[in-house]
Amino acid sequence: MRTKNSKITIHMVSSLDGFIAKKDGSVSWMHSKDNYEKGVELTEEYISKFLKSIDCYIMGSQTYERTIELGWPYGEVPVFVLTNRNLKSNKKSVHFLSGKLTEIINDKLKSKFENMWMVGGTMLTKEFLKLGLADEINITIIPTLLGDGTLFFDYIGKEIPLHLKDVTAFKDGMVEMVYGINKE
Repeated sequence: MRTKNSKITIHMVSSLDGFIAKKDGSVSWMHSKDNYEKGVELTEEYISKFLKSIDCYIMGSQTYERTIELGWPYGEVPVFVLTNRNLKSNKKSVHFLSGKLTEIINDKLKSKFENMWMVGGTMLTKEFLKLGLADEINITIIPTLLGDGTLFFDYIGKEIPLHLKDVTAFKDGMVEMVYGINKE
């Protein structure tokens, strides 16, 4: 079952050359100090409106652990951590799920949430794309070349046609691109 408008968006922040982290896992480079005068200003109001549109987040356990280290940005919005490990959280909004990804998404989440964001991890991104579970990709490019590290699209193994839905350039030089995934 699926709510009539439910969708899953894969969201990632990447360097221009396609890396989501340095080799050591560091993401300290994910802030831009560029100045693009024609860009959109990332105001508190803009960010707040955007965040209110998300019904839940889906992530892998490594992304969850990294997020706990860096600071929890998700407030009380439900977060579903996909893991086979026995993890704990002191946050009431965090739920740990294990099992087949298609069953978790199709049987447990799509019937309850309309705007779901998958927020991290190369392995999880690859599985969502391979299984055809994602409806769109929202990627924010930081104006930095890392040279190596962890790839965002770690060799998916199949061609997936995309359709550009939107592009936003921000004053800090970041560019957000939203692509719909053409399902065959």
